[in-house]
Amino acid sequence: MASKKLRVAVIGAGAAGLCAARHILAYSETFLPPVVFEASGQLGGTWVYTEQTGEDEEGQPICSSMYRDLRTNLPKEVMAFPDFPFDPSLPSFVHHSAMLAYLESYAEQSGIKDHIRFRWQVDDVQPVPGEQDTTSGWDIKATVRGSGSTRHVSEHFDAVMVCTGHYTIPWIPPIPGLDSFQGRLLHSHSYRLPEPFAGLTVVLVGAGPSGVDLALQLSPVAARVVLSHQGPPVRGLPEDVLQAPLLLKVTKETVVFGDGSALQPDVLILCTGYRYHFPFLPLAQLGLQETDYGLGPLYRHLLAPRHPSLFFIGLCQKICPFPHFHCQVLFALAVLRGRCPLPPAAEMEADAQGQLGRHLREGGLARHFLMLKAQQWSYAEELARVGGFPPLPPVVREIYEATSARRLRNVGTYRDTKYRLLGPDAWEVEWDSGPDPEGDGSAE
Repeated sequence: MASKKLRVAVIGAGAAGLCAARHILAYSETFLPPVVFEASGQLGGTWVYTEQTGEDEEGQPICSSMYRDLRTNLPKEVMAFPDFPFDPSLPSFVHHSAMLAYLESYAEQSGIKDHIRFRWQVDDVQPVPGEQDTTSGWDIKATVRGSGSTRHVSEHFDAVMVCTGHYTIPWIPPIPGLDSFQGRLLHSHSYRLPEPFAGLTVVLVGAGPSGVDLALQLSPVAARVVLSHQGPPVRGLPEDVLQAPLLLKVTKETVVFGDGSALQPDVLILCTGYRYHFPFLPLAQLGLQETDYGLGPLYRHLLAPRHPSLFFIGLCQKICPFPHFHCQVLFALAVLRGRCPLPPAAEMEADAQGQLGRHLREGGLARHFLMLKAQQWSYAEELARVGGFPPLPPVVREIYEATSARRLRNVGTYRDTKYRLLGPDAWEVEWDSGPDPEGDGSAE
């Protein structure tokens, strides 16, 4: 007698959710077609650009943080899903519209679109108790919006993949006096284009990808741009961008930096990152909690130990995102297919806590626990080894690290480089704006 096929809910139709749906469809002997819940009317998640901020016409929050002139800060040669390359004629660092077109093509060619339920907002995900403290599935309640009306639906699933991203809810740092500032105050989540800031003095807080990008974009139009951050000087910014220490405090008209210097800006833009947000999950009931770093404890950064049919795809930061999603999804499906037995819940929780403990003992900050950086490669290799699927091709790491070196040298020019793949372990620089800090830029 054939075993029952599993029904999997995928929450979110961004890159991670599309990746999950593609591979669920590929294992049709184990899984029913996925149900992909997407609150908006379009796939693509953070790669969907709209000039709107705040809420849309239906009063729903605008989730995307995309701005008009964004180009990727990683080349397409490493951004691609391993089984779906980009058009090689495109530049390496593509505009966000090319990323969205890539995801639409990925969904179209994988047959995913028929399984996406647009304008279905997941409101509640509840575990269904099984025998001997097990979970016998999940009940999902959703609100369906369409043609001016709403209805509420409840359905049952065997497993859930949460693919909702983490670039939607701004993190606002506790800067003394911030609420008193009488100039324009916004988070980079609400930034769209530079023209409204023409002739103004703008202070940007944070030198991550958004802070640096906005400094580059605002410099030609603003009267003055100050990048306030705590790291070493960013190399390659325009000469008229002043770099200053982190903000110490804010008054009605003035910002005071850590070195005691002060400025009266017209605009203060917080490029300070985002918070994780899972309002549809009963975290305490699931044995999870919000933490300084996001959510935990999670086994291998993606699985709820007490409910091993609940997966979180894409929580990690400082990673090569699409290949990372690919590995996490294939590991999760290996678990659901019975190809990857798991330890008992207590062991998985202890493993997660042990990793956090090592991170802290090695001097890492708790809030940086999910920032994998160099650890992402051993993490991906381990998922592939345990999950029984091919590891990432070596070129992904090599081009990623070459790009990081170029970015450190000059944030203004590193995206002028064009890479070319020659195979899974060979690549070359097809065109460059200057000398490669790593030598000739190629790897064999």
